[in-house]
Amino acid sequence: MGAPLSAWPWENFGIYKYLLYGPFVAKVLCEWFYSEDHSYYNLSWCLHLLILSGLRGLIHVLWGSYTHMLFLTRNRRILQQGVDFKQIDKEWDWDNFLILQALVASMAGYMFPFLQHLPLWNVKGLLVALILHVGVSEPLYYWVHRKFHGDYLFTHYHSLHHSSPVPESFTAGNATLLEHLIMTVLIGIPILGASVMGYGSASMIYGYVLIFDFLRCLGHCNIEVIPHQLFETFPFLRYVIYTPTYHTLHHTDKDTNFCLFMPLFDALGNTLNKKSWQSHKILSSGSGNSDTVPHFVFLAHIVDVTSCMHVQFVFRSFASLPYTTRFFLLPGLPVAFLILLAMWAWSKTFLLSFYYLRGRLHQTWVVPRCGFQYFLPFATDGINKQIEEAILRADKIGVEVISLAALNKNESLNGGGKLFVDKHPNLRVRVVHGNTLTAAVILNEIPQDVKEVFLTGATSKLGRAIALYLCQKKVKVLMLTLSTDRFQRIQKEAPPEYQSYLVQVTKYQAAQNCKTWIVGKWITPREQYWAPRGTHFHQFVVPPILSFRKDCTYGDLAAMRLPEDVEGLGCCEYTMERGVVHACHAGGVVHSLQGWTHHEVGAIDVNRIDLVWEAALKHGLRPVSSKTHTVKEN
Repeated sequence: MGAPLSAWPWENFGIYKYLLYGPFVAKVLCEWFYSEDHSYYNLSWCLHLLILSGLRGLIHVLWGSYTHMLFLTRNRRILQQGVDFKQIDKEWDWDNFLILQALVASMAGYMFPFLQHLPLWNVKGLLVALILHVGVSEPLYYWVHRKFHGDYLFTHYHSLHHSSPVPESFTAGNATLLEHLIMTVLIGIPILGASVMGYGSASMIYGYVLIFDFLRCLGHCNIEVIPHQLFETFPFLRYVIYTPTYHTLHHTDKDTNFCLFMPLFDALGNTLNKKSWQSHKILSSGSGNSDTVPHFVFLAHIVDVTSCMHVQFVFRSFASLPYTTRFFLLPGLPVAFLILLAMWAWSKTFLLSFYYLRGRLHQTWVVPRCGFQYFLPFATDGINKQIEEAILRADKIGVEVISLAALNKNESLNGGGKLFVDKHPNLRVRVVHGNTLTAAVILNEIPQDVKEVFLTGATSKLGRAIALYLCQKKVKVLMLTLSTDRFQRIQKEAPPEYQSYLVQVTKYQAAQNCKTWIVGKWITPREQYWAPRGTHFHQFVVPPILSFRKDCTYGDLAAMRLPEDVEGLGCCEYTMERGVVHACHAGGVVHSLQGWTHHEVGAIDVNRIDLVWEAALKHGLRPVSSKTHTVKEN
């Protein structure tokens, strides 16, 4: 049993907690269908509460989105660490207070019937609410907040709010039931007080509550948005409105800056942090974080229209889970498509996310191009220009390693990055395609007793490396290709005694008795039918093939789990599990941690596959599956 009023009554309801809005919806529908007057003055009190709850939630979501727009905010971030999965899960039910306050407000509407018949506008009400806020709510909150930092109340209640390492808009709602009951009273005093005096109005309620939430989110956004010049021009404003830096200092130094919105009360209570103004000036000017240079950059791209919404600045909670198509994404598809077209025309490579590994900053940059665009002949030059500019920018700022994602290293596009290395021979940043580790991951998924595999995409960079590696383990490789010339060139690369293990095939029928398929080129469900029952499909094709056969098993794209000491990671990489990244991303991480000084572009050096795999394991990266297999010589 926890402390009284520390848990939410609906904390075990999950998504079904939103059914608590059901009576509100039912009453609104009932009044709509059975009332002839649909004017403003006959609008249901419950309808106002539903609209207000929606707008309040939207304010928190929009602030959260802005916080994660790193391409706009990175130089004004207050705390540098990222928001990890643990914090996201802890704040998952941040909106409990919206349900609570809607329920309390509905009861208030029955206790004080005049609230249901307020005029639309009353200027005096806004003034009275402001006076009551400054004269009652602000000092009361300051006093209560200091009490909640006492031993008992902090341990049993307020510590939950302070358990989030990085404040965000959702952190503002992450508190216990008791704290939000008190907050409900603080919000209610100005509203009820102005209404009892006869100055209440709908605009006053909407305005006060939404501004209240806006300022709460402002204080918790971890981005300094208020210019220091404002306080230098009007010094008294420092005591009228707090800043994100001001409130973040309360989260880092818990004995100062207790105010709700007005630092005046901290000044009067002698709890104002002396670093508040100087820290604010440094961060608001953008000079506090401008020298942070990543050690490693993963240069990604957009996969498709729906998955482009799987990012933290759209839905933080959705991005923290592996990507799957959801119904709630459908209304956003037209907007997403228009934004993609606009990015095609005007956008440059931008910063998407980051994490820290052993004190080293790792970032993901995104080329603003969608998967289908990589297959448009007229788009090739523009894509290569974007990638080249990203590499040169990384080189200029001092990045050590930049790794190219799947389509950004396409052989037909730029030869696996070789185009840029040849064009700029003096690059200091090491360009890495990560294919060596990708090949290693696929090869270590193949069971030890396999004697024959069927390989599509057999003459690609990865297909070539896999074929050459397996043949030297005396595994027969059925290489699907129509090009005899390309097959023979690869075959001649193998030592003479192993060349017979490489066999060219031109039809899928040739693999009808082979239960190990390595898919490097997309295959249709019809082509999958040639695989015998019990076949396992390993794959390195983007996008992954459809899991069509119920009597077969399908492997995921090659990936590795980052070391356990990764910090600030709070988003999933496409369909990968939490903490798992594509092998080409992991290959760049290994290259950086090892301190290798060579580029990894063009063809894969088969002799380095085992070396790279061992280096990955040495640095704490692990395969995703619980079991791995090393192909032994048969």
